[in-house]
Amino acid sequence: MINNKTIAVVVPCYNEETQISMVLETMPDFVDRIIVVNDTSTDRTADIVKEHIAHDTSPKITIPSILNAETPNRYNKATMVLQEMQQKEIERYTPSEVYNTHEDEDRIILINHIKNGGVGAAIARGYKWTKDYGIDCTAVMAGDGQMDPAELESICKPVIIEDIDYVKGNRLIHRSALLVIPKVRYIGNSVLSILTKLASGYWHVSDTQTGYTAISNKALNAIRLFDIYKSYGMPNDMLVKLNIAMCTIKEVEIKPIYDVGEQSKMKIFKVIPRVSLLLFKLFFMRLWKKYLFRDFHPLFLLYHISFILFFAAIPFGIKIFNHWLITQTSANPVTVLAFMFLFISAFQSLLFAMWMDIQDNERLYK
Repeated sequence: MINNKTIAVVVPCYNEETQISMVLETMPDFVDRIIVVNDTSTDRTADIVKEHIAHDTSPKITIPSILNAETPNRYNKATMVLQEMQQKEIERYTPSEVYNTHEDEDRIILINHIKNGGVGAAIARGYKWTKDYGIDCTAVMAGDGQMDPAELESICKPVIIEDIDYVKGNRLIHRSALLVIPKVRYIGNSVLSILTKLASGYWHVSDTQTGYTAISNKALNAIRLFDIYKSYGMPNDMLVKLNIAMCTIKEVEIKPIYDVGEQSKMKIFKVIPRVSLLLFKLFFMRLWKKYLFRDFHPLFLLYHISFILFFAAIPFGIKIFNHWLITQTSANPVTVLAFMFLFISAFQSLLFAMWMDIQDNERLYK
């Protein structure tokens, strides 16, 4: 615990038999629960975790489930509806089984996926467990040992002490980033971070791909965890959902860690196009949900006007290009004026929309 607040760490795993013991053995003492989600590993990952559960000598701290905490009365029908929904929603997650027989007492919890769901699905299932047990702060640490446990406290404290909803580690601001992070990953991370700023509305976030995070119980209950993107676009999807829910965010400097025995399962040249397409869809989802249905804002119109005008300018641009390159003649002045008017108007609308977007979301970044 920190300041009498319960702390849990979700550890998604897939074939981490060489690394998982290090992760479990170096976990700080203030962590009350370690939720290992085994995503159908084909090696001894699950067996090693079971051995740690059997030999765990940590003090027993009872944390009861809150799934049946409320009893019906004439004033809490809304609360009962939410409680019933929370009980039933487990069916919408990747099918899984909890290994432990004493979940309310064991420090290490093992959840085995019955079918492979992906890293996002594994984290979502771990989040579901901590939400059901009312954990105050839930962090995520990969099962490959790429996250320094000594930095966990600095990740969790803003949630506990400053009442921040979501905290992300930031490797790109560490002075060793350019020296330690592989160049391809650094460039890929930077590109996705720029796209995520636009899609999520968190314009000050710069390391969107890191998985070293902490989230408050309030934020876990503010989003649909079962709807989180199941693969490597999960951190990006998470940011969009949190922004729509008006959750505050903060970044904490952490060290980039590589070459500690981990084996990357991410194919970066496949991930970047797929996540980029995801971000394109998430951008429009955020605009419609947050700035039209929930609370109308002029930036909704300005963004869409800019896109319409850009598309309207394309035929005129093609005509000008054909005259200049193919026939090598001057285009009709009306065509040129139409193109310039549409393009400049679109660009101005886009700039104004982005400026309003930045201003509106400033309050969410701490």
